Amino acid sequence: MQRYLKVLKLFWSAAIAAEIEYRINFFIATLSSIGNLAGSLFGLFLFYRNGYTFSGWSWEAALVVLGIFTLLQGFSATFLAPNLNRIVRHVQEGTLDFVLLKPIRSQFWLSTHTISPWGVPDLIFGGVIIGYAGKRLGLGITNYLPSIIPLFCGLIILYSLWFILGATSIWFVKIYNATEVLRGLLEAGRYPMVAYPAAYRFFFTFIVPVTFLTTVPAEVILGRVQVPWLIGALVLAAVLFWASSKFWSFALRFYTSASS
Repeated sequence: MQRYLKVLKLFWSAAIAAEIEYRINFFIATLSSIGNLAGSLFGLFLFYRNGYTFSGWSWEAALVVLGIFTLLQGFSATFLAPNLNRIVRHVQEGTLDFVLLKPIRSQFWLSTHTISPWGVPDLIFGGVIIGYAGKRLGLGITNYLPSIIPLFCGLIILYSLWFILGATSIWFVKIYNATEVLRGLLEAGRYPMVAYPAAYRFFFTFIVPVTFLTTVPAEVILGRVQVPWLIGALVLAAVLFWASSKFWSFALRFYTSASS
């Protein structure tokens, strides 16, 4: 573990040093985050402007969901996209050979090799929205602390889904459309699941588990989550992470390398 932490420190220090050479990108990323957030707030406002509310979700409660979704966007832009989107390129260019030869687990290398600070604005804005909504709802630190577990589970679920999809590039080299479809489906997490018809709620819970990414953590913050949902988030995160590792090992059996 200590060896992996040292490697991680080297990875990220080098990545940040390279990224901050283009400081204007941070300004552009901030403007982009503000634009996306404004669009999300406007979309939510359209539902609530005439006194309509999602069943059991006030405006402030819905803002908590949107804040968590924004946090996930920042996490994806900072950690997932810079790494997992490159799996396809490694397969195409044959550089995956060099990754497999390194004395650390290839999944760890592919998942953590770089980091992008351009997702930080979303992380900040997401925290601000949650804090603002929590203040309006009278929430305290005791409301936020229990949400760490389902939030962490949501990050693991999101990572596992993305990595499994990236691993399919061993067979299907061009999977950019598939990753965009996944990102499009995850957009449903902007709003509480009760905003969707029953068939969609089933799909976003048991097929593509968007519910566990945003709504369940928000329910925990609001102090009304049911224990089975929390257990389900823990089990799902553990199973998907295990599945991502096993699926990667399975996929590598079909990788013939660039020199074959």
